Amino acid sequence: MAQLNLKKPIVFFDLETTGINIANDRIVEISILKIQPNGNKESKTWLVNPEIEIPKEASDIHGITNEKVVTEPTFKELATQVSDMIKGCDLAGFNSNRFDIPLLAEEMLRADVDFDMKNRVAVDVQVIFHKKEQRTLSAGYKFYCDQDLTNAHSAEADTNATYEILLAQLDKYEDLENDIKSLSEFSTHQKRADFAGFIMFDEEDDEVFTFGKYKKKKVKEVLERDPGYYGWIQKSDFPLYTKKVLTAIKLRGFSNKLS
Repeated sequence: MAQLNLKKPIVFFDLETTGINIANDRIVEISILKIQPNGNKESKTWLVNPEIEIPKEASDIHGITNEKVVTEPTFKELATQVSDMIKGCDLAGFNSNRFDIPLLAEEMLRADVDFDMKNRVAVDVQVIFHKKEQRTLSAGYKFYCDQDLTNAHSAEADTNATYEILLAQLDKYEDLENDIKSLSEFSTHQKRADFAGFIMFDEEDDEVFTFGKYKKKKVKEVLERDPGYYGWIQKSDFPLYTKKVLTAIKLRGFSNKLS
């Protein structure tokens, strides 16, 4: 099987959660598999007290109940450890660009631990899979690795399976370059400025809104013409990371005016 060609460590991770709402749902389990450029591996899995009720529908999927996590640490208590483990690493997962990374960012910011994607890239193994084969994680594990994922929706099993699938994908597809930046580009759909896709980049590499009355309008121009729109977003139920990105664009506009 191929070995990942790494210039820096990469972290494969998976979250089990209370639901699928990035802004409001919480982590109940996180598993991290860290791969060093020399091939050394380090893994860690935590159960997490989400401090909100875990719906039965979610427990039915991942098997984690309110009783199971009531004495476990909160994410705020774990955030520094998680941040230290992923510091200086690229990120990878299965549907991670659309779900795991955005939700992890929300939990980090909620715990007052800064998080951004500067100087790191993300590889979404699901996107590679869907572009090549159109399947689910369990089917992908069977297809690429000829193994049954018997413990699906256990964060640790899903994390290890995702890593093994990526290695098998590199073996199977000669046109997939064994380079994390290239894999990141291949596994990314349209380029997003935030994680949730409320702010995207246009053909000129400028940020544009993807929703509401200013859909497809450049963010910097909207903030100049309608300063109140910034305040409305900050007070509304948008993800914390989206608000952070919007603030950075606003501050960049001030800096440009001053210079």
